[in-house]
Amino acid sequence: MAVATDTLEQVVAAALAEDVGSGDVTTDAVVEPSAVARATVLLKEPGVACGIRVVETVFRLLDDDLVFEALVEDGEVVERGSAVARVSGPARAVLTGERVALNFLGRLSGIATLTRRYVDAVDGTGVAILDTRKTTPGLRALEKHAVACGGGRNHRFGLADGVLVKDNHLRSAGSIAVAIERLRAATDLPVEVECDTLEQVREALTVGADAILLDNMTPDELHAAVALVAGRARLEASGGITLDNVRVVAETGVDEISIGALTHSARSLDVSLELT
Repeated sequence: MAVATDTLEQVVAAALAEDVGSGDVTTDAVVEPSAVARATVLLKEPGVACGIRVVETVFRLLDDDLVFEALVEDGEVVERGSAVARVSGPARAVLTGERVALNFLGRLSGIATLTRRYVDAVDGTGVAILDTRKTTPGLRALEKHAVACGGGRNHRFGLADGVLVKDNHLRSAGSIAVAIERLRAATDLPVEVECDTLEQVREALTVGADAILLDNMTPDELHAAVALVAGRARLEASGGITLDNVRVVAETGVDEISIGALTHSARSLDVSLELT
């Protein structure tokens, strides 16, 4: 998903305010106001680059006189030690923005790289890899963009743009039938219901769910659910998915696999900014 410019600037401005505060004491004391610098931004390990536009925004918000040159695009696979961008201009702004820029680049590239590993693991099955709402507060737009750059697909962005009836909704409503009846009266959005047993899957089908999330089911249970549904609803598998078992889950015949770990457990890639 593309990140709107105003959203990107708000996120970056908040990160800079957090890091810089009332001023960069070290840089302002050590570096002359007239000093200029040239720097290269590097990915120090192989992976999928993501966050180039975010890095540019960091430096642009600090000083309009900085010149930024992107050397790769988001979504490109790069080798260890690859230069992904160059920045030049007032040295104080380059050094002040270094950590915030690298934090974003490492985090987003890590998410994109992990997503690509999952996508590659199910290659040829036709199954889509989805993200979830298990994102860092305030960074959802950027992290979902990173998933897309890794070849994944974005699930609903938030509570307003998609319906997913989960176990606590069902406890409150009393049954799948009641929950779906209320939803049909309230929205035209497709209705997805979380089910953790085949009995629930049957009930969801009976009352016309558009999609069913098969939660924490074994491969045998997933096979049975796929046979039972027989194409009458979209099937999403979720819960306990790892790189070791995602292929097995994909081969059960589900349509999608959602993985919270794409965003909540991705390791940041090793990145650096080096003056040249």
